[in-house]
Order: sequence, then structure tokens, then C-alpha cells
Amino acid sequence: MSLSIEKKLEDIFLGGVAVKNVKIDQSVDELEKQLAILLQKRKEPLSEEEEHVRQSVRKMLRRGVYRPTGRSKPASEYLIRAALNDKFPRINIAVDTINYLSLKYLVPISLWDTDLAASEQYIFRLGTEDERYIFNSADQEIKLHDLITGFCMRDGKEQAMVNPVKDSLATKTTPESQNVAMVIYYPFADDGILAQMLEEFRGIMQNVGEVLPGVIC
Repeated sequence: MSLSIEKKLEDIFLGGVAVKNVKIDQSVDELEKQLAILLQKRKEPLSEEEEHVRQSVRKMLRRGVYRPTGRSKPASEYLIRAALNDKFPRINIAVDTINYLSLKYLVPISLWDTDLAASEQYIFRLGTEDERYIFNSADQEIKLHDLITGFCMRDGKEQAMVNPVKDSLATKTTPESQNVAMVIYYPFADDGILAQMLEEFRGIMQNVGEVLPGVIC
């Protein structure tokens, strides 16, 4: 069984993987080693190629009324700043792995607890004017109008859950999470990098859980 993703956007590429029975509080030595190297690298300016990726991600998010600047910029850019300021977040093995990959490849990645989502089917489309959700414990909301958003299908209804900027508090991983899924938002046509990212995620997470087949769409 693989992750079920339906995409209602033609000019974005998604890659997703689900992991069952995760030992969420464990660490993986190889991740720690590679993250330390990457954090040191990110203290240097982005290369021309990396800057192209960063700008392409912003272009991917720039739709309708949505502008990916300021507090609305992609989550991958927050991670760059955190690395520069020695404030890179460490949460749990699943979050740390997607943050590592996001910082390495400079693209946003969402993660959620599939038990909290209570769904096996997910749809990605642009949010509408009246859609929003709470993204942190301070009850702050993010408006989803024209923002690429992932929805879980629950009782025949779509429930907004993740996006490339801030994921919903309702489905974020917790110390009790056992089953999780991730999705990468990628701005380019198939160039092998998206599959490479999924494989790196699988390689790390197979140490702490049962990684299901990935999906690219």
C-alpha cells in the first residue's frame, strides 16, 4: 500500500512517502552526521544554481492573490535563516529528516500524523478565499486563498491540513506519533532530484519504521 495523492495542479510536482510504526524518539547517526555537515555549508552564500531553486520555489507559490514573501514565504527559507542563526530546530526523527532534506535541496516539505488526519486519501489544490487553519499553539491562522494546500479526505469532505509554508497544528506529529507521511513540493519537471529526495528520506526512516512505497505525481 502506498500513499494516495490526487493533484489538481498541473504545474507543480509532488513526491510523497508514508511510514508506519515509527519510533519517533529515536535518532539516526547518519542523519546527525550529514546534518552537521550541511549546517556548516549553509553558513555560506547560496550558489547560483541553489538561488535558482529558491526563486523557482517562490515562483511555484506565486498564484492568484498569494505572494510568497515576508511571513508567507516557503518553509524552506525559514530553515535557511535558522541555519545561519544557529537556531536550526530539532523536534523528532521524522521532522528532523524532512527539515534536513528541505535545507539540503531548498524546497518545502510537509509532514503529518496520518492517524490524526484519519484518512488514507489526500488531495492537493489551491485553497479558496474562505479556507484557513490554525498552525500553532497560539491559535494563529494561515489563510489558504490561492496557496497550494493538501487536504485529507474525511467522511467525503476535504479537510485542509498542510501547505508549503505552515502545516496545520491539528495533524502535526507529537511524541506519540506512530504513523506519518510526508510530501515534497517541487517546482521542476522530472529531473531525478525528486526521486532522489524520496530515496534519501526512505534511507533514513527505514532505520526507525516501516517505509511504504513512495509516489510521484
